[in-house]
Amino acid sequence: MVAMLAVAVSRATPLIFGALSGVLCERSGVVNIGIEGMMLAGAFAGFIVGVYTQSLAWAILAAVAAGAALALLHAVLAIRFRVDQIISGTVINILAIGVTGFFNRQLFAMGAPPGQSTFPAIALPVLSDIPFVGRVLFEHKALTFLAIALVAVGHLALYRSVWGLRLRAVGEHPHAADASGIDVIRTRYQAVLLGGLLAGFGGAYFTLESVPHFEPLMTNGRGFIALAAMIFGKWTPLGALGAALLFGIAEALPVALQIQGINVPFQFVGLLPYVLTIVVLAGLIGRASPPSSVGVPFQR
Repeated sequence: MVAMLAVAVSRATPLIFGALSGVLCERSGVVNIGIEGMMLAGAFAGFIVGVYTQSLAWAILAAVAAGAALALLHAVLAIRFRVDQIISGTVINILAIGVTGFFNRQLFAMGAPPGQSTFPAIALPVLSDIPFVGRVLFEHKALTFLAIALVAVGHLALYRSVWGLRLRAVGEHPHAADASGIDVIRTRYQAVLLGGLLAGFGGAYFTLESVPHFEPLMTNGRGFIALAAMIFGKWTPLGALGAALLFGIAEALPVALQIQGINVPFQFVGLLPYVLTIVVLAGLIGRASPPSSVGVPFQR
């Protein structure tokens, strides 16, 4: 049980980043289904910069920058030119798949150079010694701790700050917010760009924390699962964290079954996160209402 929960927290890391990205974007009124593409771009950028610089600091910056770059493209299309936000997000996903696949083939057709490293595991002093809870929550790598910390920061920013109040007002009633002096366009740009930064962190997990190599499509739908976690969490950071952990448990279950020697076809168990995603999106678990103006372009 301890091993499974520890793996679940680790596997939930990219989902937490992706769900937080979705919360910020949709709370501002912008649908962002391009999180999958932003995470994939972040994974590749972090990997390639890590390979050639041998610096995890530069690699994480590259991953975050890649996510932000695609987020800026999405923001310009969706906010400035008022393109359908679903189509814009789909374009982001297709672009990321094509670009990362092309450059991966061009640069690493014969295999990536050796020496790429990942973040080391960290055991927090004192806290990691707590029975049961210590191994589950306090023995992880840097990005996992960062994801959990950003949930708290996101909650405080959304519900305990002026900026968060304005962001939520823009997502619910943009014209009323505009009439009260809030810059709706700037607020939405800020939210989408911050969402891209978070998605970049989520992508960095795959190549800088999980495994030291890149594979095309290695995000494997985690961006869409993160959106399901956001919906299940009712567009709140704390709710998104709980939902991401639930999906993480679904991903960690095969590990627990193998440890126990239970012979279950891995294809069946591997379906669980995606089946759970369908169940959540079908509205069968806890119906939730999105922000009133999400997906609606703003025009004075």
